[in-house]
Amino acid sequence: MIEGRRVFGNVTKYLRMAGSSNFGNMLSMVGASALLPFLPMAPVQILFNNLLYDISQTAVATDNVDAEFLARPRRWDIRGVGRYMLCVGPLSSIFDYATFALMAFAFGALEHPALFQTGWFVESLLSQTLIVHVIRTGRIPFVESRPSRPLLIMTVAIALFGAWLPYSPAAAALGLVPLPAAYWGALAAMLAAYLTLTQWVKTWVLRRFRLD
Repeated sequence: MIEGRRVFGNVTKYLRMAGSSNFGNMLSMVGASALLPFLPMAPVQILFNNLLYDISQTAVATDNVDAEFLARPRRWDIRGVGRYMLCVGPLSSIFDYATFALMAFAFGALEHPALFQTGWFVESLLSQTLIVHVIRTGRIPFVESRPSRPLLIMTVAIALFGAWLPYSPAAAALGLVPLPAAYWGALAAMLAAYLTLTQWVKTWVLRRFRLD
């Protein structure tokens, strides 16, 4: 019985993650496509980005589930998943647009589409991969709730691989170019702000709508 609740808990996590990520990416892509004179991310980059993210999510099935979730049976709540998606999903778009502004105004990437696309590729992959650790629990991640070792290893490995790609032998085939050193400091600050804001909004959503 406990194992069934654990499986159900991890399925719920995945749906919240996937729904929020896809909704946020849709908002970002629509806005960027309307504002930019070129594709904000090339088709091959979108496909590869999604592939890497999906690989990272395979480890969700191994994740630990908080004791309070396992304490009693749970009902399937599609309305709750939808509310979670609508509240948390747009947060990623805020930082996507911040990345667009960074690439355009700090690094002059409007004149260099490949540089712009690379900047968003890396930010998008790292943000949606690492945010899993906030969404996976109703508690404070790492402090009050620790992920499974496979999930931690997989998400960190995919994030590092994504950061390495612009400098890798595969960069040219993917249309990626090396990023300025200053980009990484700005990215670290944006990721920290994104994780913090999502933790705050997640806690509010869970309490406001009494979601498990």
